[in-house]
Amino acid sequence: MKISATLPSRGRDLRLDLFRGVANWGIFLDHIPNNVVNWVTTRNYGFSDAADLFIFISGYTVAFVYARMMLERGFVIGASRLLKRVWQIYVAHVFLFVIYLSEIGYLAQKYGKSGFVDDFNIRGFLENPAQVLFEGLILRFKPVNMDVLPLYIVLMGVFAPVLWFMLRRPNITLACSVVVYLAARQFGWNLSAYPVGQWYFNPFAWQLLFVFGAWFALGGSTLAMPFIRSRTALVLGIAYLLFALVLTMAARFEEIRALIPDALYGTFNPNDKTNLAPYRLLHFVVFAFFVVRLLPKEWPGLEWRIFRPAIKCGQQSLEVFCAGIFLSFAAHFALVEISSGVGMQVTVSILGIAAMALLAYYRSWSKAADKPSADGKAGKAAVATQAPAH
Repeated sequence: MKISATLPSRGRDLRLDLFRGVANWGIFLDHIPNNVVNWVTTRNYGFSDAADLFIFISGYTVAFVYARMMLERGFVIGASRLLKRVWQIYVAHVFLFVIYLSEIGYLAQKYGKSGFVDDFNIRGFLENPAQVLFEGLILRFKPVNMDVLPLYIVLMGVFAPVLWFMLRRPNITLACSVVVYLAARQFGWNLSAYPVGQWYFNPFAWQLLFVFGAWFALGGSTLAMPFIRSRTALVLGIAYLLFALVLTMAARFEEIRALIPDALYGTFNPNDKTNLAPYRLLHFVVFAFFVVRLLPKEWPGLEWRIFRPAIKCGQQSLEVFCAGIFLSFAAHFALVEISSGVGMQVTVSILGIAAMALLAYYRSWSKAADKPSADGKAGKAAVATQAPAH
């Protein structure tokens, strides 16, 4: 079958790193309850939030990396490398799962904070650890705030054949993804969770955002560019973002809520995050189109020092994301045990983001140090040449 997708140009797109880093920071801040710094995150100003951004960029980058590998080295090699990455993410998830459970359980018992056990859904672990650990390993049990990585693992785990088909029929692949999304919402498809309920992020619905990211990477952005740059898109996009802003603020301020008819308010509140409500998906698509329109890949500002910590966090996304989950509970614990004042809220938020940035810089340095330098290779070759024969 003929290749129809358009591969993105080689080289790193710093916009992806920047926004993925910002998404990691946003997820960290959003996971800290009663935190005034949460007001800087996007969830307060529209229907979508940092999780949508994280999944979209993940789909984009997975397609960016593995599509070229499949074309240059074959489907089997590309699929095996993709599954290797899935395994790495799964191992990171298991490691974080154990540490996170231990962190919450230990602090809850040591300081007599039994509310943490219920608030973060780990009572079952304390009462039946063997069963809960098993359910966690098969991704059915997830403590509060640990829902994104299992979603990412599942979406990547089934993505190899999707990517094969997308390279050949990108628009049809996206259309099939839309059909699955609509069917999931219509028939209530989801995966079961332990001990009861279903996945907080319904993979049958959220796969559309992941596939849309891949489609956007493999020529979709070029196909959509005439519309993205049109005056119609600009006017309609601004109008929709303002509409989403008002409806989101209405859920937070009673004065605004009183001005909105009940039928209209009830359509958008509460925000259906589990099944990726259409209005939520549209909000993110508009946001993505605006970024493409207003922030070109070659914008010199991406090299500014002020953006480097976020870009670095985006480049080391897995480690930073895991650290953010751990740090969010530590920050919450500090607010409960030490002080819940605004000063402490700002302090734990800044310290958490600083710790995530330091980890990103360390991982970047460590990975670079692990790679042999050109001089090192030359030196080894020279030694091998001069070594006496045996």
